[in-house]
Amino acid sequence: MLEDSYKHQGMRRTLVKKLREKGIRDERVLTAIGKIPRHLFLDSAFAEHAYKDKAMPIGEGQTISQPYTVAFQTELLSVQPGDKVLEVGTGSGYQCCVLLELGAKVYTIEYNQNLYEQTAKFLPSIGYKAYFLQGDGSKGVPVFAPYDKIIVTAGAPTMPDALIEQLDIKGKLVIPIGDSKTQKMVLVEKISEKEVDWKEFAAFSFVPLLGEYGWKKK
Repeated sequence: MLEDSYKHQGMRRTLVKKLREKGIRDERVLTAIGKIPRHLFLDSAFAEHAYKDKAMPIGEGQTISQPYTVAFQTELLSVQPGDKVLEVGTGSGYQCCVLLELGAKVYTIEYNQNLYEQTAKFLPSIGYKAYFLQGDGSKGVPVFAPYDKIIVTAGAPTMPDALIEQLDIKGKLVIPIGDSKTQKMVLVEKISEKEVDWKEFAAFSFVPLLGEYGWKKK
């Protein structure tokens, strides 16, 4: 039963308050997080922890990101209604829902076949519709490029050039880059075909980006 009770809604309001206290300023992002029933993305055994500000396991060696991390990445991305957004790393689909709440047209790609199948079925069942793809997201999805925004939800060893190439002029890319343990959040703005502006932010810890331009799966 996909229940979203008054208690759940109250827990979300508490979570939003905590994210605001931790420095998230974009009210549109906070409103989106306040709408999405995060408990539905977790196994029932973990449901009581759904609105704590921490990452949780979702199977296949993957996690649903900490709400603060989702909010931080989304705030950096500056999503506007109608933006065409590529999400690399669908995972549970929670980040995808935040992007959809902000009015984006979302193309989301997942490396893991089982997660792809689960999420592509689950998100429409709770009212969220995106373009779901399965494959190597480290190479982007050139067939639908260029994108206004690109968000990578797994840690990359280096910047994948393919993603910058698929970004539209004045577009933004948010990606964590570092080793397998910790990564710096990076915001890239594409000034022209030959020029990008690169900013680094705080350190985070993501699961590894798999694929040709990520941590190659053995």
